[in-house]
Amino acid sequence: MNTTQALVQKMTTYVIDPLMLILFACGFFLFMFGMVEFLFKKSRGQDSPEGKNHMIYGVIGMLIMVSVGGIIGFLVGTFGIDISGNSIDTSSVNGAGQSIFFPG
Repeated sequence: MNTTQALVQKMTTYVIDPLMLILFACGFFLFMFGMVEFLFKKSRGQDSPEGKNHMIYGVIGMLIMVSVGGIIGFLVGTFGIDISGNSIDTSSVNGAGQSIFFPG
């Protein structure tokens, strides 16, 4: 099981985290591209529904990614889940080594 935890930790560190950062950056650049496109066409007196759509999709994508990250952070903090692969010290949860289910 130790090998599996190490594999999951390396997968998270080297694949998932950079992938999420790249996806967030793509959403940000899509928003910026839409804003530049919208402003450029607006300065020419034209309507730009493509620019509006790019800005909306960029904001929605970033909002979804931030929301999922917040939900995961909330769950990790609430339930004490260790997603880094290290063991958790639960001896101080309900006294010095007492069990929650079998007190005494």
